[in-house]
This record gives sequence, structure tokens and C-alpha cells, in this order.
Amino acid sequence: MPRIRKSTPPPDVAALKARLAELKRQMKALGVVMRGSVVVIGVRHKQAYFSLNKDGKTQLIYLGQKREGQARQYSDNYRHLRQIVEEMTTITMTLLQWDACP
Repeated sequence: MPRIRKSTPPPDVAALKARLAELKRQMKALGVVMRGSVVVIGVRHKQAYFSLNKDGKTQLIYLGQKREGQARQYSDNYRHLRQIVEEMTTITMTLLQWDACP
């Protein structure tokens, strides 16, 4: 982590803490999360599957049309969760650097 220079202006701590609170609210509202992705397999008869790589092995479960949308939503929720965590990490690092942690 780079050193803080005396000429560097302090961050707007209140705004950063407010953003953290908003990110926590977004995290709570996500719902079900699932790591992996929906893949379509087949040339003539395309079928939707959920794919997960775990311990170096790919696991597939058949979804069909009925569960495809639901699985996509869970997977999208996971991606959004990762984005939230990344932003929270950046904000928290800044606050920690300035001894202003929540």
C-alpha cells in the first residue's frame, strides 16, 4: 500500500461510510447467490445446464427451460455480490489508511 503524503487531502470519510452502508443494503437485498454459469449444450437440441467448476472438476446439472431463468438470476446475483465486495474492500482500505474505519 502506498504511503500517504502530507499533501494528499483526506478523503470525505462521511461519504465513504455512507457508501459502505448503501453497499451493505444492496448485499442484503441480493437474495440467493450461486457461483457458476448457465451454459447451453447441443447442436440440434440445445439444452440449458448449470456449470460449476469445483475442485478442478466441472459439475453440470440439467436445467431445462423451466429453471434456466432462475439459475441465471442466482448466477447474476453472485457476480453482483463480487462487485459489491470489491468496492467495499477499496473503501475500507482507504478508511483504514486514514484511521477512520467504521
